[in-house]
Amino acid sequence: MSEEVAGKAGSDGDFIIHPLLSQRRSPRAFSSKMIEPKTLGRLLEAARWAPSSSNEQPWSFIVASKEKPEEFARMLGCLVEFNQSWAKEAPVLLLSVARLNSASSGKPNRHALHDVGQAIASLTVQAMAEGLFVHQMAGFDAEKARREFAIPEGYEPVAVAAIGYLGDANSLPEKLRERELAPRQRKPLKEFVYEGIWGQSASLVGTK
Repeated sequence: MSEEVAGKAGSDGDFIIHPLLSQRRSPRAFSSKMIEPKTLGRLLEAARWAPSSSNEQPWSFIVASKEKPEEFARMLGCLVEFNQSWAKEAPVLLLSVARLNSASSGKPNRHALHDVGQAIASLTVQAMAEGLFVHQMAGFDAEKARREFAIPEGYEPVAVAAIGYLGDANSLPEKLRERELAPRQRKPLKEFVYEGIWGQSASLVGTK
């Protein structure tokens, strides 16, 4: 693997991954710098090409940019108060929505939320490539979002993402600043990669 592709290793140092993944994080300190429409369009194009079960592509996105303050305020108002306190600085908020039934059969699509997650993951990697960061939030009022943006039945608001350029962590209140600057933590592979039977760590990851 070339130095251009190699990223930072995990805590055990055994596996090196691409820096777009290893350096990804979910900041709460965002710059006020606006995102160019074409740049934001590339993020959504990346989401468009995500894989999905039977190519259903069950995702939709509602974009709220500070270029349209009223729409941004409506989206911000759907967040819980804690998330509002920092997400208000991001230039873009984006609500992901899942179509719960198959477009072809009309039957429930049990993979819809999984596939929306894949689309957001693709968007997030493209964001990193553009020098942007994405912070996804479960802390929002889904029913309020449904009312505010006229989301029809059969579609489920999934998460809101704050998107923007990295800001100054020192601008955050002390508790948030501590969380912002703390090292990222991840479970070791042995705790969730199994083989043979449930709970038995795969030999690939050994004792790491």
